Amino acid sequence: MTSRMLRFVFIPLLLAGCCLLPASAQEFAKIEKNFSQHVTVKKLPNGLTLIVCDRPETPVFSFFTIVNAGSVQDPKGETGLAHMFEHLAFKGTKDIGTTDYPAEKIALAKVEQAYAAYDAEYRKRVGRDPAKLKQLKAQFDAATAAAEKYVIPNQFTQIAELNGAVGVNAETANDATEYFWSMPANRLQLWAYMESDRIANPVPREFYKERNVVMEERRLRVDSNPIGYMIEQFLATAYVAHPYRNPGVGWMSDVSQISATEADAFHKKYYVPSNIVVTVVGDVTATQAMPMLEKYFGSIPTGPQPAPLATIEPPQQAEKSVTLEEPTQPFYIEGYHRPSYLDKDDAVYDAISDIMSNGRTSLLYRSLVRDQKIAAEAAGFSGFPGEKYPNLFAFYAVPTPGHTPQQMRAAIHAEIDKLKTQDVTDAELAMFKTRARADILRSLDNNQGLAEELGTYQLRYGDWRMLFQQLDKIDAVTKADIRRVANQVFTAKNRTYAMIEFAPSKPAKPASNAPAQPAQPHNGGR
Repeated sequence: MTSRMLRFVFIPLLLAGCCLLPASAQEFAKIEKNFSQHVTVKKLPNGLTLIVCDRPETPVFSFFTIVNAGSVQDPKGETGLAHMFEHLAFKGTKDIGTTDYPAEKIALAKVEQAYAAYDAEYRKRVGRDPAKLKQLKAQFDAATAAAEKYVIPNQFTQIAELNGAVGVNAETANDATEYFWSMPANRLQLWAYMESDRIANPVPREFYKERNVVMEERRLRVDSNPIGYMIEQFLATAYVAHPYRNPGVGWMSDVSQISATEADAFHKKYYVPSNIVVTVVGDVTATQAMPMLEKYFGSIPTGPQPAPLATIEPPQQAEKSVTLEEPTQPFYIEGYHRPSYLDKDDAVYDAISDIMSNGRTSLLYRSLVRDQKIAAEAAGFSGFPGEKYPNLFAFYAVPTPGHTPQQMRAAIHAEIDKLKTQDVTDAELAMFKTRARADILRSLDNNQGLAEELGTYQLRYGDWRMLFQQLDKIDAVTKADIRRVANQVFTAKNRTYAMIEFAPSKPAKPASNAPAQPAQPHNGGR
C-alpha cells in the first residue's frame, strides 16, 4: 500500500473511534500536512480559483462550484432572482438544450420584447388598458410558444446522468449559490466542459415557465405553510435594513414580475470568474487534471469584481414580536442579533448552540422535552438566516398538546438565564470540543463533503487551511467566554420573537410537508 493510500485510510480509522478518542491537535496537524500534499490551488488569470484534491480511493470524483452571490445580492424589487438563476443553470447553454441556437436566440429576443411591452402596460397604476393588456399577453404567449420549439427539455441534466452523474443538484442560500454532483473519473473532461459552459454561456430558455414553478414553490413553502409564513415575518421584523430580511424564494410580487433580461444582468454581474471557486475531489491528479481544467475554466470571460454589500443593520434598541393565530401546531421562535462568522467569538456561539441543543443530553432537551414534558422539540442554532453578515442566534420550541408558545418562551429564557449566571460544566464544555473535532473529521470522510468544505473555506477566508485552524478556536473556548457572550447578546432589547397561537375559528391553511425547524439554505429544484 502506498503512502498516498495510507493517508486516505487514516481519516476513516480516526472517524471510527472519534467519539471515544477524538483527534488531538497534533493529529489534526498531521491531517492538515497530509492534505497539503494532495490539495492544489490555482487562481487563473481570469480570477477563478480552482482546487484539486487527489483522493484515489475509487475511480470517481465530486465537484463543488460556489458562487459568492446568494439571495442577499438580489436587486431591490427583484427578490428571488439568485434562486431563479440557479434554476436556469440547468436549462442548458448555447450548445446544450437547443436544436438550433442561432434561431432560438432570435426567438428569445422576441419573447423579451413582447414581455417588456406586456409588463410595462401591466405595471401602470393609472390608465391601464385591459384590452391592450390582453392583446399584449397574447403576443407574449405566441412568442414564448415560438421559442419553445427549439428547446430540448432537461438535456443538460440528462447528459450528466447518462454519463454516470449522481446527486445532480444545486442550492441557493442567502450567502452563496452552490452547484454539485459526483461522476466517474473518466468523465472529468466532459464535466469540465459542461460546468464551464453553463458558467460562461447559460441561456434563459423556458424562463417564464420556470418562474411559474418558483411561484408555486413559494405558495407551498410560505403562503400555504403557517410556519413558513411565520419565519418570513420573523426575519422581516428582526431586520429593518439588511437583505437578510427578504425571503430567499422572493416576495411574490417580485417573483411574478422578474424577467429573463434581469436574470441575464444578474449573471453578468455576479457569475464572474473572480467571484467563483470550483473544487474537484476524487481520483484526479493535479498534474494531469489542472492543465485541462485551466483550458476550460480559464476561457470564461473575466469581469469586474462585484462591490461588497454596503448595507449594515443598525443596532436593535427594543424587543420586537410577531404573533400569528392559526388552526395549526403552535410554535415559538426567538432570535438575537450576533456578529458574522469572522467575529472572534464565533466558536463561542458554536459552543452555546452545541451545549444547549445537541442531542438528548443538551440543556434545552433535558429541561423542556425530558423533564418538564412541555415541548416535543427544542433547540438553539446560530447563523440564521446566513453567516457571512451579522446574523441571528435563534431558539425555538414546539409545544406538546395543552402547552402554549408563552410557556416555551418562559422555559427557554430560564435556560438562557442559567447560561448568564452559572458556568457550564467541565463535562459539557469537553463534550462540545469532542463533537466539534468529530464533525470536522466527518466532513472529510467523502468526496462531496470534502469538496464542499474546501470550496467554502477557500471562498470565505481565502485559504482552505482555515478548516483545520478552526480547532484552535474551538479549543480556546472557555466557560467564562460562554457566560460573557450570553450576557452580551441574549438581552431583551436585542430580541425578536415570533409565535403561532392555536386559533380554531380561522380557516385552516393547506397542510405542508415543510420541516418544523426553518430550513436554510433553500434547496433549489432543477
